[in-house]
Amino acid sequence: QVQLVESGGGLVQAGGSLRLSCAASGRTFSSYAMGWFRQTPGKEREFVAAISWSGGITYYADSVKGRFTISRDNAKNTVYLQMNSLKPEDTAVYYCAADRKPMGYGSHLRVPDEYDNWGQGTQVTVSS
Repeated sequence: QVQLVESGGGLVQAGGSLRLSCAASGRTFSSYAMGWFRQTPGKEREFVAAISWSGGITYYADSVKGRFTISRDNAKNTVYLQMNSLKPEDTAVYYCAADRKPMGYGSHLRVPDEYDNWGQGTQVTVSS
């Protein structure tokens, strides 16, 4: 089991930037791929970005590619999501999640059901 705590959300104007952090504890963080998802009321949780256990492979939703960057610092047990050129449609609660199996990479990281631990979420609001 792993505990995940997100931080860094807030209110920002369109075109601005935010950096989300997700601190992990309770499991060997460096052995697991990590993902970021987002959700708005009435909609399903949406894939945003993921990073392999080593940090060498990253995946992005088309809607954020070129604007968002996922990274990880295994020494600090933390995964980050740098969000630039934010748009009002990026407004959502953002969640980080840990892959259910170690040493993971591949397209399965785009699927919420492949993750077994989730943070509590952090609100990101982008005003127009």
